[in-house]
Amino acid sequence: MTDGPQDGEGSSIWDRLRRRKVVQWTLAYAAGAWGLLQGLQFVVDAFEWPNRVLKLGTVAALVGLPLVVAIAWFRGERGAQKVTRTELAVVTLLFLLGGGLFWHYQRSTPATDPSGPAASSIGSAATTPATDAGPSIAVLPFANRSAKEDDVYFVDGIHDDILTQLSKVSALKVISRTSVEQFRDTKLPIKEIAQQLGVKSILEGGVQRGGDRVRINVQLIDAATDAHLWAETYDRELTAAEIFAIQSELAEAIAGALKARLTEGEKGRVEAVPTQNLAAWEDYQLGKQHQARRTSASLAEAERFFQKAIELDPKFALAHVGLADVLMMQTEYSGVPLESALAQAEPAVARALALDPNLAEAWASSGRNALRKWSLDDAESKFQRAIGLNPNHATARHWYSLLLRDVGRLDEALAQIEQAVALDPLSSVMRDVWGSILEAQGRFPEAMNAYRKAMTIDPLRPGSYESVARVLASAFGRPAHAVPFAQKAVELDPGNPGYAGYLAWLHFDLGNDADANRLLSVARQIGPVDYNVLTMSAAINQARGNQPGAMHDAERLLARDSRDAFGLGLLRDHDLQAGRPDLALARYARAYPELVETPSPPVDASNWVAATELALVLQTVGERESARVLLDRSEQVIRTLPRLGGAGYGIGDVQIHALRGDKAKALAALREAATAGWRSDWRYYRDFDRNLTSIRDEPEFKAVFADIERDMARQRAELAARPKDAPLDLDPSR
Repeated sequence: MTDGPQDGEGSSIWDRLRRRKVVQWTLAYAAGAWGLLQGLQFVVDAFEWPNRVLKLGTVAALVGLPLVVAIAWFRGERGAQKVTRTELAVVTLLFLLGGGLFWHYQRSTPATDPSGPAASSIGSAATTPATDAGPSIAVLPFANRSAKEDDVYFVDGIHDDILTQLSKVSALKVISRTSVEQFRDTKLPIKEIAQQLGVKSILEGGVQRGGDRVRINVQLIDAATDAHLWAETYDRELTAAEIFAIQSELAEAIAGALKARLTEGEKGRVEAVPTQNLAAWEDYQLGKQHQARRTSASLAEAERFFQKAIELDPKFALAHVGLADVLMMQTEYSGVPLESALAQAEPAVARALALDPNLAEAWASSGRNALRKWSLDDAESKFQRAIGLNPNHATARHWYSLLLRDVGRLDEALAQIEQAVALDPLSSVMRDVWGSILEAQGRFPEAMNAYRKAMTIDPLRPGSYESVARVLASAFGRPAHAVPFAQKAVELDPGNPGYAGYLAWLHFDLGNDADANRLLSVARQIGPVDYNVLTMSAAINQARGNQPGAMHDAERLLARDSRDAFGLGLLRDHDLQAGRPDLALARYARAYPELVETPSPPVDASNWVAATELALVLQTVGERESARVLLDRSEQVIRTLPRLGGAGYGIGDVQIHALRGDKAKALAALREAATAGWRSDWRYYRDFDRNLTSIRDEPEFKAVFADIERDMARQRAELAARPKDAPLDLDPSR
């Protein structure tokens, strides 16, 4: 006989649930699950896990509820609510497995960069910079509180100038405008913005322009505590002098609030008034905003605005620097000849330095001009001067890293670009340069991560797509895979002849001569003296047997850059074939005097190609010992370089062995290169390169290039079968 009623007709469903302790178990489970989720929330915040971890925990708790109800019901009211040892073991195992999965997720998920799928390590540093020990600040884009939408450019100009003023304080780390621009109208918490930018404090504010008055509200926030450290409102007459006075006062107040001491020199530079002409200042700001877009069309607009600013105030030093910079950028983006750009840019920079000898921007631009003329010592000293005047000048570090990269000082180059990225972590340009240095070190997967990050930051910047195309073709031997990325660059900036020229080169390597000719024709119309256009034109003319056309292209390449190794090599081959080695030697002596005029020629990453080419000329004129020295030193250089990639030596070792007469080593190296994925310019080396004359008729030489030709046919077929709407694929293995 039982002590109470059994489950049956006389029992309500509630009574039956209560007697079987289903209600008690459910309430206990709900309380326990709630506590567990609160703890999980704490862990998610502490380790910066994605919110989907908490969502998974919630789903797991909901799934567990019906299981608990079922267990309680079937165990009944016979005192069997105790958990058996078997059940305890199962529950414990489930908790251990779940904990292990969460631990593994935390270890494998990068918490440093929540910006998207591109989040990954680049080199030895994370994609999101660590916060420095010293004072650091990011100035978020200011809100436009004016009645007119057209005042946006004015507000952005105020914001940019305040940021520039703060950057002059060497004790303060200041994030560049490109990166803070990513947080315009953001809803992210201040703490998360600061973490992404690697700073301790945030300045935000707004600008209102009305009539002849301007009102600027700003507040300085401690990112860790969200506390307001300082705030101020400036209500002044709308004149250039008052705007710069506000900026100076604000910079000094913020430096004081963050305990960042200004030197006397910095104080003077912060308080300087660049121009008294408000209209000139506005045109200068419009020029900078167009310049930042980095397309052929926007750079032409930027040039126009800088010219207007100079006309309004010829003593506006920064406007002269802006003009010089945009003129030089057009040699890369618009096909403007280097010589004509330098002819205008150098006087502009000289004028800026005459007006303000302590202008860091002018020293950086002067260094960039010297670099383009290959005056390396002069360029380096000017970059160092710019960085000394303003350690927060990310662009100076960016340009300096290019110099260091091009001469093979890759560790130093990486250090400079890492500092530039720390100052401008969300700049796609900086990420591209970082990728190019990693590529020069042979760290191709990491380089791809950098380029991927650049595309994530700015999906509309064409340069990042071309960077990916180049590494896919030169480092992974995948020109067909590279074509869609090069096409994307052309689509985003059809006015850039270099993009069309490079796309033509990819098609030429693949054997798609009709597409190469079509694209080259388009590129010639846009920029007839662009480097990619001229090299592609020379290659196609040579392949067609149009020797005069190829020589004309080579001469134009040298007119563009007297040290252009490709143009020199083409003319060298023509001179040697015509029996004029002395003419070729004189040309190399003018372009690379260090290789001819010194008893111990310095060969490095910047001139080893020319040294190898020159060795054949020296052999021809009987200076075999000088040739041997150049070949030995070139070989020493390429041992420090990767074989593949844009800065790789390709088949440089094959050329060196062939020029020495060591056919066995040359052919073995050629096979090794082809197996590794070398494909760049393969048609030129197969048919024309005179360095390879001694091995061109060898069966192994022909077999290697037959294999490459079959691979190109296979890749052509893959490209032809690719759907036009297929997404871009960053995986080089597919």
